[in-house]
Amino acid sequence: MKQSIVSQKKTTKKTILVTGAGGYVGSILVPMLLKKNFKVIAVDKFFFGKTLPEHRDLRLLKKDTRNISAKYFINVYAVIDLVALSNDPSGNNFPELTWQINYQSRLRTAKISKEMGVKKYILPSTCSVYGNQKKIVTENSKTKPLSIYAKSNLNAEKDIIKLKSKNFVIIVLRQATLFGYSPRMRFDLAVNGMTEGVYKNNILPIMRNGLQYRPLCHVKDTSRLMAKLINQNLKKYNGQIFNVGSKFCTEKIIDIAKIVLKNVNNRAELKWYGNPDNRSYKVSFKKLKKLGFKPRYSINYGVKEMVEYFKNNKIKKNLKTITIEWYKYLDTKKKFLEI
Repeated sequence: MKQSIVSQKKTTKKTILVTGAGGYVGSILVPMLLKKNFKVIAVDKFFFGKTLPEHRDLRLLKKDTRNISAKYFINVYAVIDLVALSNDPSGNNFPELTWQINYQSRLRTAKISKEMGVKKYILPSTCSVYGNQKKIVTENSKTKPLSIYAKSNLNAEKDIIKLKSKNFVIIVLRQATLFGYSPRMRFDLAVNGMTEGVYKNNILPIMRNGLQYRPLCHVKDTSRLMAKLINQNLKKYNGQIFNVGSKFCTEKIIDIAKIVLKNVNNRAELKWYGNPDNRSYKVSFKKLKKLGFKPRYSINYGVKEMVEYFKNNKIKKNLKTITIEWYKYLDTKKKFLEI
């Protein structure tokens, strides 16, 4: 009897290059990608310290995306271009830098990706491009960006989509306002800041006038979506935009505050701050279903999750958790603007 020989093909792990990998989303996304058996090149200047776990399939690349070399894109299957100076205060304080990183550097990264044979490019953008809208907005609605942060993201969307080809698939994800725990914690996000204020000080900070609508999305949900898209056939959606969030996480600011109070401390004092925020919009997330994706995590879940981390002393508010304050500090040390 002849001995049968079974030959097995070696499976080559796909390599994913993630910019801004040490940030709020990247610190959740990168471990997800590693668990899904991808190799990851994590590109970041790591302003906020090391938040990523050591792993045999993880390469940390301390580089600025404004001048990253094309050599790092060799044999990369997909790029997730998270890098950005995030939120309006950062954009207002550092408008030139916001334009360079959120728009110019991401357009440059997309061009390099295409030239080097990358198959997929995912651009995480923002629902802030909708500005102030009275009607429920879809991906086809007119955009009304009100800040340099929103305008830089919108310009990146428009110019990067033009690069699509049959061999270079581009997907744009307009993310709702994010919330929830991350190893690179942020307390300058609405739900997170409210939860910290109530838990630590019995004071709930709330932005005037409180009647603005905000679509929200847990950081784990947007990360789950990006990880899912890597192995998905996206050719029929090439160059398309998807709103990322859920109807069950769309609330007025004042109603978000009530959810936080209910889950943490109903007796906390409301502390109003700032000028009335003109951004208010309801977003349709119907198109997201075409990708076979459903968000899982509610505002209630996110608040309870953070409370548990507080109870176990695993998160605390400091300068690094307020993005604009940390940027200002780095700027005084001349470590921020340099490439």
